[in-house]
Amino acid sequence: MKDEKKQVGKFNCRVISGTGEGPALVFLHGFMFTGEIWNQIGLLSALEEKRIPFTAVDMPYGHHAECEPASSDPEDNIRLVSQITADRDIVVGASIGGNIALRYAVDHAVGGLVLIAPVRTLTKNLVKKYDALNIPVQIIYGEQDNVVPENEMEELSGRLNASLHIYDGAGHPAYKDLPERFNNDVISFYEKNR
Repeated sequence: MKDEKKQVGKFNCRVISGTGEGPALVFLHGFMFTGEIWNQIGLLSALEEKRIPFTAVDMPYGHHAECEPASSDPEDNIRLVSQITADRDIVVGASIGGNIALRYAVDHAVGGLVLIAPVRTLTKNLVKKYDALNIPVQIIYGEQDNVVPENEMEELSGRLNASLHIYDGAGHPAYKDLPERFNNDVISFYEKNR
């Protein structure tokens, strides 16, 4: 596993990566987290053991991210994702990272999406592009989420023909509350859709 500061376009960001065979998993954290969260929950070690390639980057929108310059502009963040993602990669995004993952996927080729309670996903501009999105999508939602309403995730899963996994007892960062279940879900989604 490599952990380094890397120049990605106009950004200088912390990137944690691992090599393996097949398309990569690309991780986009939530606003209050960094790429380190995927390491803290044991997911990156599990991926390394299975030789699944991955990239977890500190995103410019992150409140605590090691990425300069900071930027909350979605287009800046999408450009960064385009520089670290190849055509068949599977993008995993949490909260605002889920929003960026979805915005990226409607205009770029990806192998699939895992979205954890993505925010602001039912805006007119995004919704009108969903019909053209024909990739496997899994949505993970904590039933005690106090940021994103459950009915939004139900509507989104219907529009994307996605599987919706509701984690009992989990909050908005469901992966942090139930890491073992989350890690298993991500790995099995990858193995099924690689």
